[in-house]
Amino acid sequence: MALGDSLTEGVGDPAGNGAWRGWAALLADGLSAEAAAFTNLAVSGAQTRDVLERQLPTALELRPDLVSVVVGVNDTLRCTFDIRAVAARLDQVYAACTEQGTVLLTACLPDPGRMLGLPGALANPLARRQRAVNTVAHALSERYGALHLHAGEGDWTTDRALWSADRLHPGERGHRQLALRFHALLAEHGLVTGPAPSAEPEFPAPAKAASLWWLATAGTGWVARRCTDLLPQLLALAADELRHRARGTSAGLDLRASAAVSAALGALSVAERADVV
Repeated sequence: MALGDSLTEGVGDPAGNGAWRGWAALLADGLSAEAAAFTNLAVSGAQTRDVLERQLPTALELRPDLVSVVVGVNDTLRCTFDIRAVAARLDQVYAACTEQGTVLLTACLPDPGRMLGLPGALANPLARRQRAVNTVAHALSERYGALHLHAGEGDWTTDRALWSADRLHPGERGHRQLALRFHALLAEHGLVTGPAPSAEPEFPAPAKAASLWWLATAGTGWVARRCTDLLPQLLALAADELRHRARGTSAGLDLRASAAVSAALGALSVAERADVV
């Protein structure tokens, strides 16, 4: 079973019938020699709150043997971003899955500002947010014994052949790379018996005209929705970035972000001790 947002929904990897396929479906095909039952609950635009409140209850009811939880980028793109709330939600999701004895797959992801090629003053605040989410995902994955894929950096993030026209979602090759890496991670722990997904695409890459059409239609709508929600705050964050840069105090922004992550994880530890008492 797969929980998450558009990445796990499969955006960027058309199935050829007007729907998306994606890395999770590709991975499911290689879990065992026999066909594995697969349910994808991921929805484009989902945040950690959506996974906790809407997707998790269905997952718990169906009691899967294996569940992936890859989410958090959309939280960083909202003016309501709060790393303490993100950490608390992920903690609840991870805990609920592992309490049922489910094998948990998690991942950290590239920051959207770098993938979009935004200028530094705009990209840096998003990068801090994504680093914060990734740090939380690292820590909680270790706490709950999840199999964690480090996908936040590396060659695959800079290889344009692996990414779709929007530069935020993998294309078919990129989804296949994710599926291959998750398959290898499961194989290391003796949890797969089926063949690894092929790295070679099944469908031809979209023509440039088709990619431009997507950007002009669905892509434009995506940008418009994010701009309405995030842009005013992002401009304020960029102005703060430039002021700190002029003063030579940019390191303070990184320290502030690190302190927020430590406080978020520390709050979870306090809550856990309180539950034990």
